[in-house]
Amino acid sequence: MILVTEPGRTAGSPLGLHRVLEPAGVLPQAAWRLDPDPRIWPDEVLVAVERLNLDAASFRQLRQGGAGDPAAVKAAVLDIVASRGKMQNPVTGSGGMLTGVVTQVGPRSPLGLRPGDRIATLVSLSLTPLVITDDLAAWDGESEQVPCQGHAILFGRSIAAVLPDDLPVPLSLAVMDVCGAPALTHRVVTEAVIRLNDSGSPNAAGSPAGRPVVAILGAAGKSGTLSAAAARRAGAGRIIGVVPDEREAAALRAAPGPAGRSNGAGLVDAVVIADARDPIGVCDAVRSAGGPADVTVVCVDVPGCEGGAILATAQGGTVIFFSMATSFTAAALGAEGVAADVTMLVGNGYSPGHAKLALDLIRSEPGVRAIFDARVDEHARHGQHTQDAEYASHAAAGPPGHAEPQPSQA
Repeated sequence: MILVTEPGRTAGSPLGLHRVLEPAGVLPQAAWRLDPDPRIWPDEVLVAVERLNLDAASFRQLRQGGAGDPAAVKAAVLDIVASRGKMQNPVTGSGGMLTGVVTQVGPRSPLGLRPGDRIATLVSLSLTPLVITDDLAAWDGESEQVPCQGHAILFGRSIAAVLPDDLPVPLSLAVMDVCGAPALTHRVVTEAVIRLNDSGSPNAAGSPAGRPVVAILGAAGKSGTLSAAAARRAGAGRIIGVVPDEREAAALRAAPGPAGRSNGAGLVDAVVIADARDPIGVCDAVRSAGGPADVTVVCVDVPGCEGGAILATAQGGTVIFFSMATSFTAAALGAEGVAADVTMLVGNGYSPGHAKLALDLIRSEPGVRAIFDARVDEHARHGQHTQDAEYASHAAAGPPGHAEPQPSQA
């Protein structure tokens, strides 16, 4: 490959502005079309793509838009990448991530990667220049993990992690896909421990003094299980897992807890069943299990979960939204409308050290590993999309009191 420079320029923009084709002047994520030319600039990295991991909201929308036809889903992905120079669903605005092998590193790249490194990108496909060269011949259109051939470009401000040798690639990809959730959860729960101890604030019944109550909506999914383990490690006194049905509840109860715990509790201390879109139902369920929560983590990727999360959180507490379906309007006006003094955070997928923390949790927490292995194994056996509670179970359940599936967009 040829390193490209322009007169007077020694590197491209670390933000990737030089790759934006239209409209001019916006960041790559907001751009309609990027330039995926494989001739890298001095601070870029060229990656031979092996697998895409489409984000949950995008894959669900593609399946709905194609009426469940795998061929239609495959055609839609190919069309998006060919027309936009990146994988960004025009309906959801989201993308996913990828794994691949580094083939070339520009001399001014700050990412610390070397040719031959097998990596996972920790930035969204919605801002990553991408070309697919094999027409997705090895993909059946049934899974959000997409084997493919092509190339991608990383900028100076991109993030990537070298895949570990001790974990299977599909498992590592599944973990890194959601690694931002446990990292931010760990930080917020740590801050809550400090706040409770400094202020002498009382805890909800069943939680030791100075140790926060944490509620996790979608606790049996990928980001939910990692967040539960991260909350425990950060000092949570009581963890309440909210799931949509008995199947997810049983999986969560069966997951073993951290090594050395003597009380027999698993990943969470209490499991409750509630529709995350039913505000009163979620609030009542969390309070009946030892709430309100000092920290509430939303890992359910469907619309309408703002109200329940807010009502389930104690005054002065924090709500973390890890969902592309979160509505800023609904969250802000909803909290105002019920006089809720809560801090609301949008998980952006990045915290320093997030990949390292998530991989450590998958290695050291048997409950987390058991749930991830079951999901990855089921995916491998059936070759089709395995719905996680965090983004699909509520969508399939329909609104409270109804059984018919309802469409949703993230």
